[in-house]
Amino acid sequence: METESLIDKIKALKRQKQVSIFAHYYQPIEIQKLANYIGDSLGLAKIAREQKDSKYIILAGVHFMAETASILNQNKVILSPNFEAGCPLASFIDPKIINEFKMKYPNSPLIVYVNTTAETKANSDVCCTSSNSLKVIENVAKDWKTDTILFGPDKNLANFVRNRTSLNIITVPEKGNCPIHNFLSIKDIEREKKNHPGASILVHPESPLEVQNEADFIGSTSQMLQYTKDNPNPNGFIVGTEIGLIEHLRWKNPEQSYYPLNKYAICKNMKKINLKNLFETLDACGTPSQSKYEIRVSEESANLAIVPLERMLQYS
Repeated sequence: METESLIDKIKALKRQKQVSIFAHYYQPIEIQKLANYIGDSLGLAKIAREQKDSKYIILAGVHFMAETASILNQNKVILSPNFEAGCPLASFIDPKIINEFKMKYPNSPLIVYVNTTAETKANSDVCCTSSNSLKVIENVAKDWKTDTILFGPDKNLANFVRNRTSLNIITVPEKGNCPIHNFLSIKDIEREKKNHPGASILVHPESPLEVQNEADFIGSTSQMLQYTKDNPNPNGFIVGTEIGLIEHLRWKNPEQSYYPLNKYAICKNMKKINLKNLFETLDACGTPSQSKYEIRVSEESANLAIVPLERMLQYS
């Protein structure tokens, strides 16, 4: 189908079948423009929990995001347009690795990034996001009366927290990272500073520590977006994260200038959602083919995984 025709059909099916599309900021811009809601992974899951009118929720993002939505919304049908949209960061940690570290540090709580599988969440003590990680870790340490925290799977986010607390942060595992953010470098900073003098540098805490140290602001996707609204800069913003957020910013705030810290910071997994498989998922809603796209975390697993998520809300 021609792109415009496909977009029209998606809009029509969305209304006809009472479907809400939730898209992450890293999704292709054409998917973002069709979404009912755009946000980060936990934000989308929480909005889904409050959603009352839609029969179906299509999660345009990577696999763990749809799982998190299912954990928090056991009474809703959660669909993913492409089951192959995985997350390399989430793959760094699993119950076997968790058990190895728990044996070494039996009295230390394990805090895992929300960017993890349902199985990992179910085997953790508390979850966190990039925006609340420091607050959660410090409150957990105080409540659990410990100075040692197991934290994973992102080593760069662990370094971000480690530099801002006196607690002993043990990274689980040692080399876990998001390949897209870990790819960013000091050379990128030097080049873009020359290309765009006076521009503010914003980076995600999943970036390497040396990149974080050169930034004007370090924050999650939502925090970077808010920073650009609160701190307009006539020289623009150099943004160190996946290219989808830069496209979002250019779409929503065209009066400002946004430059990628590295134009090759593209998550291939996020881009596995496209207009074609989005249309096919919508078309399958309410038919026997729906099961091909449905992601459902079992009630037993969801009951285990929701505990660290609820603790996160308590500690943040």
